[in-house]
Amino acid sequence: MTVPRRICAGYSLGSLVTGSFSTVPGLLLLPYLTDSLAVPAAAAGLIVLLPKAWDVLFNPVAGRISDRRGPRRPLLLQGGMALAVLFAGLFALPAGGGAYVAVVFLLCATAYAFFQVPYVAMLAEITTDYDQRTRLMTWRMAVLALAILLSGAGAPAIRDATGGYQTMGVAAGVVILFGTITVYLGTRGVTAQSHVDTGAGFKTLLAAVRESREFRQLLAAFMIQATGVSTLLAGVDYMSRVVLRDTGMQTVLFVSFVGPALLVMPMWQRIGARYGKRVGFIVSSVIFAVSMALVVTAQIVPTAVVVVLAAFTGVGYSGMQVFPMAMLPDVITAEEKRTGVRRAGLFSGVWTAGETLGFALGPGVYGLILAIGGYVSSTDASVVQPQSAVTAALIGFTVVPVVLVLAALPLLTKKLEVRA
Repeated sequence: MTVPRRICAGYSLGSLVTGSFSTVPGLLLLPYLTDSLAVPAAAAGLIVLLPKAWDVLFNPVAGRISDRRGPRRPLLLQGGMALAVLFAGLFALPAGGGAYVAVVFLLCATAYAFFQVPYVAMLAEITTDYDQRTRLMTWRMAVLALAILLSGAGAPAIRDATGGYQTMGVAAGVVILFGTITVYLGTRGVTAQSHVDTGAGFKTLLAAVRESREFRQLLAAFMIQATGVSTLLAGVDYMSRVVLRDTGMQTVLFVSFVGPALLVMPMWQRIGARYGKRVGFIVSSVIFAVSMALVVTAQIVPTAVVVVLAAFTGVGYSGMQVFPMAMLPDVITAEEKRTGVRRAGLFSGVWTAGETLGFALGPGVYGLILAIGGYVSSTDASVVQPQSAVTAALIGFTVVPVVLVLAALPLLTKKLEVRA
C-alpha cells in the first residue's frame, strides 16, 4: 500500500529534531565551553563526548520502555518536548559553568533517546513494503540534509548577531519543538503494519552482530569515518577564528561543506547504480580525503581556495553518507535470508548506536588535540593563542579526519557488495 504524502511529509519533519541535536552541539558546544566558560579544552571535549556516548548505553533501555508503552507517538512527543526545553536551557546559565552544561547535556541526551528510538522504529512500522520504506527514507534524508544545513549555518549566525549563545539555544529549542509537534501530528492515524523490537538486550545484540561479518565491517567503516567527520565539524569554529582569523568564515565553511550534499546526491546514486555502491563509497571517501588534505595549506593559500576545497570535500562527504545507508538494507536483507530471522529493527538499533558513538567521539578527539597544542581557554576574546595551538586547530580539522576516513577503506571489501 502506498504511504500517503501527508504521512511521508509528517514523518520526515522529525528530522528537524535529529538534525538540530546532532549538528548544533557538535559545532558550537566545544567553543562555548572553551571560549565562553574558559573550560580547559580536554575537559570540554569530555563534556561534549560523555553525554552522547551515554545515548549508546541508554538506547536499549529507552527501547524496552518504548516497546512496553505500546504506540510510539506519545513517548516520541514527550521525549521531544523535554529535549526542546532542556536544549533551550543548555546555554541559558553561563554562571553555572562546565558542571551545569555537563548535567543539562546529559539530560538532553536522555530525553533525545526517548525521541530517537520510537522515531527510528516508526519507519519500519508504518509500512512493510520495501519500496515504500525507501520512499519514506528519501523524504527523511532530504529534510535531514536541510535541517543540518540550516542549523549549522543558522546557529552561528544567531550567536554572532545577538552577541551570545543564549538566544541561539532558545532558537534551536524552538526548532526541536516544532519538529516534535509536526511529526506527532503528521503521523496521526497511522496504524503500525509490523512491530520492530527496539529493546533487545546487549547479549542478543552482540550475538547478532557477531554472526554477521558484513554488518560488522560496514558498521566499523561508518563509525570510523563518522568520527573523522565529527572531528572536522568540531573544528569549524576554531578553523575560522584561530587559523583563518576570520569569525565570519565559520558559516561559509559549514555551508561549503554541507551544501553540496543537496546538489550531488543524484550523481552519487547514478554512480552507485552503474559501478556499485562499494565503489561509490570508496571513490567518495578518496575525494573527501584528497580535498581535505589540501586544506592543510590554509595559512598560505587564499581563503577562497580553502572554501573551494571545502566544497569538494563536501562532495565526497555526501557520498560517504549515501552509500553506507544504501548498503545497510542490503546487508540486513541478506542476513535475514541467511538466518530466516527478522533482524531489521535489531541491526538498525545497533547502527544508530554506532552512528551516535562515532559522532560523539569527534569533539572529544578535537578537544584533546587542542589541549596537546596548548590551546588557551579564556573568556577574553583578545587572547592570543600560541602557534602550537594554531597548528593543533589546523591538524584536528584536516589531518585527523583524513587519516580516519582513509583508515576505514580496508574494511570495504568486495564481500560488502551484497546483491540481496
